Amino acid sequence: MKNKPSGGRILEYRNSPSEQKQGKIMKTADLKIEGMTCSHCVMSVKQGLAKLPELRVEDVQIGSARVVFDEAKVSETDLAKAIEEAGYSLIP
Repeated sequence: MKNKPSGGRILEYRNSPSEQKQGKIMKTADLKIEGMTCSHCVMSVKQGLAKLPELRVEDVQIGSARVVFDEAKVSETDLAKAIEEAGYSLIP
């Protein structure tokens, strides 16, 4: 596991053994989300994020989500758009 400090919501670089073989650099991000109030909101955000390529949803709770993604395929803008399409807002 390779850790690299960075600002904002992106926490660390993390590679599984299979990702290392493929040369992927995966990032973990803790996202703060505005507008979620119930379990339906959690499901909507989870489904919206899961549509992004090369992204694994690790956890979604009211007001937050943790995802792991390939930074070459998914940008922070993509994350924000997926959350907005689900009906919520990404908090910077």
